[in-house]
Amino acid sequence: MTGTLKALVIGMGVLVGSLANAADEFIVLQSTTSTRNSGLLDALIPKFEAISGIEVRVVAVGTGQALRNAQNGDGDVLMVHAKLAEEEFVANGWGVKRFDLMYNDFVVVGPGDDPAGVESIANVTDLISKIAKSGEVFVSRGDDSGTHRAELGLWSQAGIDVAAASGTWYRETGAGMGTTLNIGIGMGGYMLTDRASWATFGHKAGFRILGAGDKRLLNQYGIILVNPARHPRVNAVAGQAFIDWLTGETGQALIADFSIAGQQLFFPNANVVQD
Repeated sequence: MTGTLKALVIGMGVLVGSLANAADEFIVLQSTTSTRNSGLLDALIPKFEAISGIEVRVVAVGTGQALRNAQNGDGDVLMVHAKLAEEEFVANGWGVKRFDLMYNDFVVVGPGDDPAGVESIANVTDLISKIAKSGEVFVSRGDDSGTHRAELGLWSQAGIDVAAASGTWYRETGAGMGTTLNIGIGMGGYMLTDRASWATFGHKAGFRILGAGDKRLLNQYGIILVNPARHPRVNAVAGQAFIDWLTGETGQALIADFSIAGQQLFFPNANVVQD
């Protein structure tokens, strides 16, 4: 019996017991497009539904929109990737508690011939600064997603005012990652993307990863139960059971096992002690 299968068997008994008093048969998960488009949620949710009898209805939007939806009470569980905003969400009473769930990383992708000449630059702020100075196009999601927030943070660290450059070398799509990648490739531009979205994107057209590895490109995902004290219709019992399952042995093993073409796309860390 594999480690994953053992975890599933153990998790089944624990979860069924914990859901004996679940009030409803479904929860709404406010999540990001990367978790859905990568196929991760398709790998996780049916297994949870099979052992719990609880349906998980996914709303996949940018992190900013997911946070606003959850704050409005339009969801039971929040799974996003903007840690500071998540901590603020909890501190303001909209969420019960935030848990680290998993991580991967962001990468800078661009044309295969790398016209800005950035491939050899390990420091990500030096890399994007060189793109800006070269005048080559950089295409941003511009949608208040977790990826967009991470990108703006890097520009701020680099001391570059991209708002002032909007419409010149800096272009914003106001769209999700897949659409932005399509537009960026069409424009021959550089882009910041999460690795999972890039790995599963099917029309790379010679574009490739040109920047990766800087510790500032860490892409941490968190999971939060929406506070039922603020929104009484929140299905807190079932929502917390889903969180416990994902952060427990079963869910973490399944996250680790998820891969595309042999490449692991997410790394579980719910049980890692944070500094």
